[in-house]
Amino acid sequence: MSSPLAPARPTRISLAVRDSSTMLRRNLLHARRYPSLTLNLLLTPIVLLLLFVYVFGDVMSAGIGGGGADRSEYIAYLVPGILLMTIGGTLVGTAVSVSMDMTEGITARFRTMAIHRGSVLIGHVIGSVLQSVISVVLVGAVGVAIGFRSTDASALEWIAALGLLALFALAFTWIAVGMGMVSPSAEAASNNALPLVFLPLISSAFVPVDAMPGWFQPIAEYQPFTPAIETLRGLLLGTEIGNNWWITIVWCVGLAALGYRWSKAVFDRDPK
Repeated sequence: MSSPLAPARPTRISLAVRDSSTMLRRNLLHARRYPSLTLNLLLTPIVLLLLFVYVFGDVMSAGIGGGGADRSEYIAYLVPGILLMTIGGTLVGTAVSVSMDMTEGITARFRTMAIHRGSVLIGHVIGSVLQSVISVVLVGAVGVAIGFRSTDASALEWIAALGLLALFALAFTWIAVGMGMVSPSAEAASNNALPLVFLPLISSAFVPVDAMPGWFQPIAEYQPFTPAIETLRGLLLGTEIGNNWWITIVWCVGLAALGYRWSKAVFDRDPK
């Protein structure tokens, strides 16, 4: 019979929370020690934003608006797509970080320790989502500095927009974790994650799907970035959302479940 003064044994949930918090701190410290990777990935959407606004902005505005050139119209159209592209860029860093842990033996060492097994993956995922949110805020600040305004969005719509960005980051982070775990090197992980960066380039991020060639429209329309971008535009700019919101949720839930099962299966696999 245990003494009433003996400390209570931690529950499985409390152990998972404690170990996941430890792994999260480890990954955030790791990201701070290698800021060049994060900065390089962050510069890509900022450079594209400035390039398309100041080089192509007048022409794009005239084409989209069907009238005179007004760069502010294209800024409003472009920024939501760039924000989601920012999330795609941060996933490369996630895949590289996970691959480094796998190839350098850190993950194998974690497998032998008395810690919650899922905490290793959860630490990577939460850390990556936090970095994605911070990157989105920084890129959004650049967008505001060059003229983006969202005057029609209510507080509830802003909360929904932030929730959409976080959900999208969570779903694709699990995919990036799986890519990193199966990659034999950091270079391979970077290459494997590149499609997550290129997908926004063939979406409605820069031009409407209707303006694309007919054979190319299904490629742009039936992929996860386009409905997410249109939903974000609707929330921030008051444009029509239609079915895009639930299509986005289905994509996010499906990708998150797929990435989780994939990552867990690889992590639980006995090392060779």
